[in-house]
Amino acid sequence: MISTHDSRMESAHYARMGGAECEKIHMATLEILERTGVDVHDEAARKILAAGGARTDGIRVRIPEFMVSRALDQAPRRLTLYDRSKTPAIRAWGYRTYYGGGSDCLNILDHRTGERRKPILQDVVDAVTIMDALPEIDFVMSLFLPSDVDQRIYDRYQMEAMLNHTTKPIVFVSPDFEGCRAAVEMCEAVAGGGEAFRRHPFATCYINVTSGLTANQEALQKCIYLAKKGLPQLWIPLNAGGVNAPATTAGCMASMNAGIMTGIVLAQLVREGSPVAVPGWNGGPYNLKTMVGNYVLADEQGVPTSMGKYYGLPVFGLGGSTDAKVLDQQTGMEVTISLMTALIHGANIVHDVGFMDAGLQGSLQLQVIANETIGFLRAATRGVVVDDETLALDVIDELGPTGNYLQHPHTLRHYKEPFHSKLFDKGPYSLWRKKGGLSMEQQAAKVIDEVLATHRCAPLPDAVRDAISAIVRREQAWIDGIPPKA
Repeated sequence: MISTHDSRMESAHYARMGGAECEKIHMATLEILERTGVDVHDEAARKILAAGGARTDGIRVRIPEFMVSRALDQAPRRLTLYDRSKTPAIRAWGYRTYYGGGSDCLNILDHRTGERRKPILQDVVDAVTIMDALPEIDFVMSLFLPSDVDQRIYDRYQMEAMLNHTTKPIVFVSPDFEGCRAAVEMCEAVAGGGEAFRRHPFATCYINVTSGLTANQEALQKCIYLAKKGLPQLWIPLNAGGVNAPATTAGCMASMNAGIMTGIVLAQLVREGSPVAVPGWNGGPYNLKTMVGNYVLADEQGVPTSMGKYYGLPVFGLGGSTDAKVLDQQTGMEVTISLMTALIHGANIVHDVGFMDAGLQGSLQLQVIANETIGFLRAATRGVVVDDETLALDVIDELGPTGNYLQHPHTLRHYKEPFHSKLFDKGPYSLWRKKGGLSMEQQAAKVIDEVLATHRCAPLPDAVRDAISAIVRREQAWIDGIPPKA
């Protein structure tokens, strides 16, 4: 019998940059932080950084190397998100990759009409329902910005919809600090209190930071607030190479990394051990031909993820997106490539599945198609188990050169293990025609209608639903200038 020593490969990996390149970018980052500094647009954040050893000159803050080294030693290498039942659902470290949607698309590619239109709150509910149902989608985001609610506090309505229509982990985005605080309050109402939510966080905030060298006030306020509570956060400064950063990948990444380290330092000064995820996309040249913030560009693929791996920090990646406007060949290529690169580079929490047109359009059909693509990619990159059972030497010897394996117990034990898509057509032409001759786009639309007609997640208790609704009503009254009741 052949001995395999029971060694197993977990998955296929690839590093865009090696240790030497990452080390050079890290050293450049330290020089940028000490020599040039970062504009920090929040007084409280500046005071915290200064108390920790940084030099301040107005809004400009210069951070010495020892502060970065200390913060990196304190920052957790693991970030865990739970589902609503307090079961670990996302273990964001190493080469574990989880996929989910994006947020705030201004348009929807309607699966019923094929037309582009403005989304409403029901589209957010539908998107959350689809993501909750799809087996390869691990977390939920709002996907759409609803046009039929108050645009000043649209994120509160998104959060209410997500909490009511999924049990999966949630990544939320808020345009202001107050929205972040309201979202956390809603989560605490679901969890049964602040400490219960801290122990089993099922939602985390995606913090958009202006750029690597400019930290806006809202982002800094969110960072401080979440760190004080001991809650995980996704601290994401992004650069546009050739616009607000050097056009070269190395220069763009180094200056973006300075902003990433600023968030790591600030969070650890507020509360040592605060979980922070770092970006897994951008950090490369902008498309200066179109001046559009494209979601799938070749040169940036894997660069920031390599830096995240260098530091051993959780990585918030991007994949399953396209800059195409319709479900065409460009869509298929860019979605597959972006999902694949995120997977093999080891991004941990990969968002924006279903994004189109540089993030201006979302598609439920694309999410359904991407769900199948993710399943295929996970099967294509997972390790191959090689042991006595899988080598099946006794079975081969038993059946010989002309044996029929179809009804053998070994086949019956293993035939369900390979990945076979429920959406991709693999049968003969005649059978495809008999079933209606549907394109993949049409098949995906059919799946959406079936899911929306049948799928419901476990409902929240009435008292919890009322508490969440009360927070949204309070926020609406606040933004309308209505004083709270005595």
